[in-house]
Amino acid sequence: MADYINIFGQKIQYLSSDPDPVQSGQVWYNSTSNSLKYRGYNSSAAWATGNSMNTGRAGMGSAGNASATLGFGGYAPSSFRSLVESYDGTSWTETTNINTARAFLGGAGTQTAALAFGGYVPVYANTELWNGSSWTEVSDLNTARYELGGAGVTNTAALAFGGYPATSSTELWNGSSWTNVNSLNTARTGVFGNGPSTSVLAFAGSSPKTATESWNGSSWTSVSSLNTGRRDVANCIGTNNTSALCAGGDAPPYIANVEQWNGSSWAETTDLSRSTGRALQGAGGTTSTAVVFGGVGPSYSALTEEWAGQGVATKTVSTS
Repeated sequence: MADYINIFGQKIQYLSSDPDPVQSGQVWYNSTSNSLKYRGYNSSAAWATGNSMNTGRAGMGSAGNASATLGFGGYAPSSFRSLVESYDGTSWTETTNINTARAFLGGAGTQTAALAFGGYVPVYANTELWNGSSWTEVSDLNTARYELGGAGVTNTAALAFGGYPATSSTELWNGSSWTNVNSLNTARTGVFGNGPSTSVLAFAGSSPKTATESWNGSSWTSVSSLNTGRRDVANCIGTNNTSALCAGGDAPPYIANVEQWNGSSWAETTDLSRSTGRALQGAGGTTSTAVVFGGVGPSYSALTEEWAGQGVATKTVSTS
């Protein structure tokens, strides 16, 4: 039998986690995040400011979705960080540090099963696996690199691509080791991407900053370019190579511009709420609901922004 809670005179379903699947029009109270949520229709896309991270920084790795996100590593003034923070859709909590402090690293997986790989300084090939409570060092990348792209929805299947020194190298993680696979068509650094390891979109980066490539599990294909060239964008927003958001970045200057990929082309949508823009943010989620956090533009930021795309989306409502 379902549990219920009385809020404002209304009987609301009381759950320890968000329901899966969620039905349009459904309302529930999440007892873990202490938040009232509902599934409704957004007539237009918009960004909203959420609660800030505990420590502002840029160049983090990230994993997870809009309501269960992990941000790890990064750079804040004068120091590389091993700090890890977890977001529950409402607030950030510090958790177990990664073993090697670094920034500009790749990330894949979920909030409770993540992979951290590559990074700087120095240039790392180091890979660490997160099981929800601790980090374990596992097999290194074949090619040490930073400012690389990372994609994957589990910590047992991930893709690493591009990076500095400017490379087109692509590697596939199978849960125990990395294997070299077919390279990007365009070597670049500051590239980011999204999706599972079998269906990835790689976009932005250095020379050219508009380049977009689609991975089908075995090879890369060049597809329609971004409208606005940039590097160091928010990473890990999107479901696969047919659905993605490219948020912010360094053109230069730092920009707030956001573009959405529909499987064949990019279209501009609602800008980030921070008008000065920012780059090197962490991110998680889909084109329907996403979160972007941290970054630099021009100061180091702890800002969290939540995205609600046009269409049906889950929303959090204040009960104060």
